[in-house]
Amino acid sequence: MELDFSPVFSGWRNLIQGASVTVEITAMALVLGCVMGLLVGIGRLKPERRVIYALCTSYVAVIRGTPLLVQLFLLFFGLPQFDILLPAFVCGVIGLGIYSGAYVSEIVRGSIQSIDRGQMEAARSVGMSYGTAMRTIILPQALVRMIPPLGNEFIALIKNSALVSLLTIHDVMHEGQKIISVTYRSLEVYLAIAAIYFVLTGLTTLALRRIEQRLRAGGMVQ
Repeated sequence: MELDFSPVFSGWRNLIQGASVTVEITAMALVLGCVMGLLVGIGRLKPERRVIYALCTSYVAVIRGTPLLVQLFLLFFGLPQFDILLPAFVCGVIGLGIYSGAYVSEIVRGSIQSIDRGQMEAARSVGMSYGTAMRTIILPQALVRMIPPLGNEFIALIKNSALVSLLTIHDVMHEGQKIISVTYRSLEVYLAIAAIYFVLTGLTTLALRRIEQRLRAGGMVQ
């Protein structure tokens, strides 16, 4: 069998446009995931606050224990049964963001707990509130330690975003499937899609590596 990439070349504009949608939805989901992850991660630091701790722990357990595809379908097909109609793009961002937030929360919690507890105690001893000490002393140090695992989460999110094509979002996967439906050249198109994802994740890895190198050069990463 001979490979024929002419359908890929003729539809490259659609694939590039789909790739831009993939980047856009992934970036927005990552922002949402980081915000939720930060709140949930901090909420799981103090078990004595039982209600908050229980809610945050339940969120992490449910999201990490169920497939992302099911969560996306619940948003896209389930919410309309309660007269809540959201655009497919919004469902994709929310679904990916909620899913990512559960994993980011563990990154946040682990990074904060890796900071010497004596620093919090010292801050409290000089009259700082818990929130002020967390915001000005603990979080800046923990943030540096979060960068490598957050980078891995971003890369995973780029790949997981392929599932949003099932919500009729015109990402790179959806655009590729449109080409396949006309040309029936599935192997060539999927190879092109794989190459696009490879480039996206490769560029992300390169950018994160440079960020880490700059932090090391500045003495912020040990």
